[in-house]
Amino acid sequence: MPLESRLVGASTPAISQEVDARWIMAYAASLGDFNPRYLDTSAGALIAHPVFPVCLEWPAILATRDLPGTENVTGAERARGVHAAHDLHVFRPIRAGDRLSTQATVTGLQGIKSGTAQMLRLDTQDQHGALVCRTYQMSVSRGVRLEGGAIALEHPPTVPVLDPETAGSRGTSGSIPIELSAGLAHVYTECARIWNPIHTDRAVALAAGLPDIILHGTATMASAVSRLVEGRLGGDPSRVTRLGGRFSAMVTLPARLTLHVRGDADDTLFFDVCKADGEEVFSQGFLCYT
Repeated sequence: MPLESRLVGASTPAISQEVDARWIMAYAASLGDFNPRYLDTSAGALIAHPVFPVCLEWPAILATRDLPGTENVTGAERARGVHAAHDLHVFRPIRAGDRLSTQATVTGLQGIKSGTAQMLRLDTQDQHGALVCRTYQMSVSRGVRLEGGAIALEHPPTVPVLDPETAGSRGTSGSIPIELSAGLAHVYTECARIWNPIHTDRAVALAAGLPDIILHGTATMASAVSRLVEGRLGGDPSRVTRLGGRFSAMVTLPARLTLHVRGDADDTLFFDVCKADGEEVFSQGFLCYT
């Protein structure tokens, strides 16, 4: 059944959530990231992992399923949806004690060969109305056609691209192993509070046409960001101002991945994450910092 182009421009209600120290600690621990800035409550208010905003955005993403123009999409079709690209802008670190509200707006729909591509803008504000972070997220509804024609209310910002002539110019190129355990998808689900059964229920994953349960793309991205913060930013996550990339392939567990740092230019680290056979699972990765 189709998605309808009248969905473009619709926004969810703003969903308010309190970020406590327990949630911040659990998210970092699920990634095996024991940076004291996420865990040491004796040093003052904890700050959240740079990828933590995905936790706040999940309820708003689910709420888009109730917007006008989605009525004809079936549950089975929703289960086939995939996260395709991510561009997160961080205006300040999220801290324990923050009460934040997140709203999703559908900014574009386009029919593609595999189904329908949807662009969301996710805005997270504090209790004073100040923007804390903003994400431009593309997803693909596989096998779902678009009714009414392609439409875009706004175009997302251009993402950073590495100039091959400057790759490794600061001596930052290199490879870092990432070991992912068999139970990571279940642990990440509970600690991030992002529940989608294709990540934890094998029967649901198989029914959706997947080879097995798959790891959340954001967990792969966050695992890479953890290593970049530790190894390239002196362990200071507050330096991250923007991050993102494209989710290129599924990750089944357990997995042995490799983070490839391609270069550092204009205060941006460029990277990708590959399987042991060289297949990219996260491509065109970028992390901007101060």
